[in-house]
Amino acid sequence: MAPTNALTKKTSPFRYGFAMFGTSLPINMFKSFAAIYYVNTLGLSMEKYAYIPLIYAFIDAIDNPVYGFLSDNTRTKWGRRRPWLLIGTPLLVLCFILFYNVPGAVQSDGRMLFIYMLLMYILTGTLDSLVNANYGCLFVELFKKDEDRAKTNSFRQTCQLFAMAISIALTPMVAGKIGYELTALIYGLLALVVMMYCFWGCRETEAIPEEAEKPKFIAGIIALVTNPRFWIFGFAGAFYSAAFSLITQALPFYVLYTLGYEDGMMTTIMLAVVLVFAVIGMAIWSKVTKKVNIMTVWRIGFIVMAVGFVPLFFVSTLVPAIIIASFMGFGVAACLTTMDCIGAKIVDDDYRKHGVKREGIINSLMGVMNRLNGLYISLAFFVTARCFGFENGDNPGDNPALAARVLLCVFPAVAMAVASVITFFLKFPKDEKENG
Repeated sequence: MAPTNALTKKTSPFRYGFAMFGTSLPINMFKSFAAIYYVNTLGLSMEKYAYIPLIYAFIDAIDNPVYGFLSDNTRTKWGRRRPWLLIGTPLLVLCFILFYNVPGAVQSDGRMLFIYMLLMYILTGTLDSLVNANYGCLFVELFKKDEDRAKTNSFRQTCQLFAMAISIALTPMVAGKIGYELTALIYGLLALVVMMYCFWGCRETEAIPEEAEKPKFIAGIIALVTNPRFWIFGFAGAFYSAAFSLITQALPFYVLYTLGYEDGMMTTIMLAVVLVFAVIGMAIWSKVTKKVNIMTVWRIGFIVMAVGFVPLFFVSTLVPAIIIASFMGFGVAACLTTMDCIGAKIVDDDYRKHGVKREGIINSLMGVMNRLNGLYISLAFFVTARCFGFENGDNPGDNPALAARVLLCVFPAVAMAVASVITFFLKFPKDEKENG
């Protein structure tokens, strides 16, 4: 018998979209300030830090498909996704808080510090994969029409940007006053309340009968990896994700060593500018997508970001850097407005071809592609450490200003240039018809 009660009540786009604020709050602080906290504050060498995202990238490639498979094959009266969200959320918040609250005995031992960071990085990252894979599946399942998806995605991405304004832009200033430890605790508890409220009210509208065909793990993977659209979209997303992650991780180094500001306030200002213009851009691009093909907007966003890194490399004062950052914010907005909608197209395309509902496996594998950014980020930090002798805050090498420029501008620029080229190879049947 198909479950009924919990699955028949329609989920509010607000209830679903607001969850993005909760999911984004801890994970953006986690990804953005791990390097500056462990390298400059706790004294872990930059070269050792470079190994951590590298190791995690391989682990993530294994755990994501498993999470998606388990989610697709879950059958409860609460649906397939909600149980995983309600279980995974408190565990994610706990590991995030522990990541930034390193025991004193561990801090004084370089080897133990590396092991502790690696362990907590893996746990926090894998739980984030679990939560976001299931959250992403609900987007495809709850909202079927393009206009509903565009409207809901615009709202949830706006929620994400507000979360980023707090967890990325404000964190340098807040942590400078109360420390990373207490900041993580506050963000974690706030995220926990928001996510539990939202996920409790996210009810899947489609009841999956017990006798319905359950997705097969190997068959699902084969179907997806033989779909060229998956690879094109996946690699474009991976390079974009790598570039964006490097922006947030490298900017504190850039502000400190290149622009010469030791106060975290300046990092907050630059990050805030990007996010404010991204919010403005979201409103603009949402209207543009009503008249312009969504694929075109996606490509424009990538190109704008790629171009913006070039002048940023050559500036050494705050005002020009802020002007360039505002320009790049519009590029970020175009990417955020369109990427999830394009990912949903790939899920729809798979269901039309194979008739099996396996959003979990698909979203998880797309998550694997995005998290390949760890390989590129690892390379960027490793090369910077080796080429410029940047060890940590106590020993930043002979030219930390140039090292920060390369980390913030060169590596992300290359990533976005490659991603921009890749986007032109992705076409759906409607796009092919429109473009002749």
